[in-house]
Amino acid sequence: MKYAAFSGVFIEYSIQQAMFFSKELGFDGIEIACKEPHLSPFTSLQRVKEIKEIADQLDLKIPVLGGYMGHFSTSSDKECEKALQEFKEIIEWANILDVDMIRVFPGGPNAFLAENYHYEKAAYWLKKCVEEAKVHGIKVLLEIHNISLIETTESSKKLLKMVDEPGNIGLIHDAGNMYITDTCYTRESILELRNQLFHVHVKDEKRIGGAGEPGTFTNLTKNGMEHFLQCLLEEGKVEHQPVFDTLSEIGYDKWITLECAAPYPPKERLLKDLVKVKDMINRSTHS
Repeated sequence: MKYAAFSGVFIEYSIQQAMFFSKELGFDGIEIACKEPHLSPFTSLQRVKEIKEIADQLDLKIPVLGGYMGHFSTSSDKECEKALQEFKEIIEWANILDVDMIRVFPGGPNAFLAENYHYEKAAYWLKKCVEEAKVHGIKVLLEIHNISLIETTESSKKLLKMVDEPGNIGLIHDAGNMYITDTCYTRESILELRNQLFHVHVKDEKRIGGAGEPGTFTNLTKNGMEHFLQCLLEEGKVEHQPVFDTLSEIGYDKWITLECAAPYPPKERLLKDLVKVKDMINRSTHS
């Protein structure tokens, strides 16, 4: 298994600092958040080349560019075209950085509120993204995410089927997001998605009575408006051990990105989560 830090955890620092921190903490790579001050369609070519030089010097891989473009299902055609152009720019950066996966957001609303036309529009524009990316040997990633068309295994498979580009577009399994959605995120979900599972995100949360304190947020779920606290691994309610057990069972040996947003200093929370993840994966491989 290979471990990446999500640069978004260090969004208050430069991307150069985020990379040095990730190496210092013992990560194999860094998943770069495609928003400033780290990377964006508007980043200078000089800075992109500098990122590549630092990555090579540190022997730090960049498995994914975590794009924020897309949101096709609820955008106008003009906005969708703009998002596609931004995606094309990120492809250029991926070529320089030797990255073969880019995340795109399909859009909302929540899967339980979405109509077929939301999926149809998202699929139309995602297919355009895939067509652009596969020329460069790059895969498109969709993150299973609350308040999106793909909150569950069922809704994720529905959209992928409509895009109809097997092998060129796949999913990020995120147990934390799926916990928020209140859907299955353990063994059954991974087995169901195994051929479309390209990447894994890890973070922990728990439901709470009300939001407002640091690390809390509110989301609309099938249960109504709910409140959550972002936690260190094994301090929340997301059961990650069955996730890692099943990943071991199916022979998943790709990347896992840690993106803890608990209200602690960034280096502290990532280090604690990395230790926990390695311990759980060690238990999985020796069980």
